[in-house]
Amino acid sequence: MKNNCFESDIKQRLYQQFARIGKSLSSDKRLEIIDILSNGPKSVDNLAKQTGMSVANVSRHLKILLEAKLVRFQKKGTFVIYSVSDISVTHFLSSLWNLCENRLADVKVIKDELNGQYEEVQHITKQDLVIKMQKNNVILIDIRPIEEFITSHIKGATSVPLEQLADYLQTLTKDVELVAYCRGPYCSLASQAVNYMQDQGFTAYRIEEGVREWNTHVL
Repeated sequence: MKNNCFESDIKQRLYQQFARIGKSLSSDKRLEIIDILSNGPKSVDNLAKQTGMSVANVSRHLKILLEAKLVRFQKKGTFVIYSVSDISVTHFLSSLWNLCENRLADVKVIKDELNGQYEEVQHITKQDLVIKMQKNNVILIDIRPIEEFITSHIKGATSVPLEQLADYLQTLTKDVELVAYCRGPYCSLASQAVNYMQDQGFTAYRIEEGVREWNTHVL
């Protein structure tokens, strides 16, 4: 018969290791950093700009995430570039967001508040978009910065960063249908883009999924 105390000690050490991930994610700012990095590698300065934190604070959070093996870095010249450690981290984030939205009523309320800023924006489901893309009668636009598009994007999408959208629309006729996406259901860049495109007389839609959600949830 095995020693129950010995087995209990092993399990205790196992759960302590599992808890390392939980502890590393116990900060809203660290979750924000991982979410940003899931869209593409970023420098510390870039992360500081996007999160509104100081470089020193970002560095402290990154150190904790590094210790938990959730992020990694590489040096490019004088810059240190961070990214998520692998695709499993982005899959975990998608699962976490879904769990939170299903269990925490406040998440749905805040999401509705975010979408409420652009009530006139038309939406399209992933299923309907796939059908349109198969018929080649829609242009799918990635509104994120170009470096994020280069890292990963939805197959068939065209990179049009938000600040370049006005110029891009000048190259199109009004009979084309446009669909925009950004960093997922809690990002408003696509809504801003679609709101502008509709104001310019285009038929445009927002898709809720970002790259992570599109690749995680297969039709």
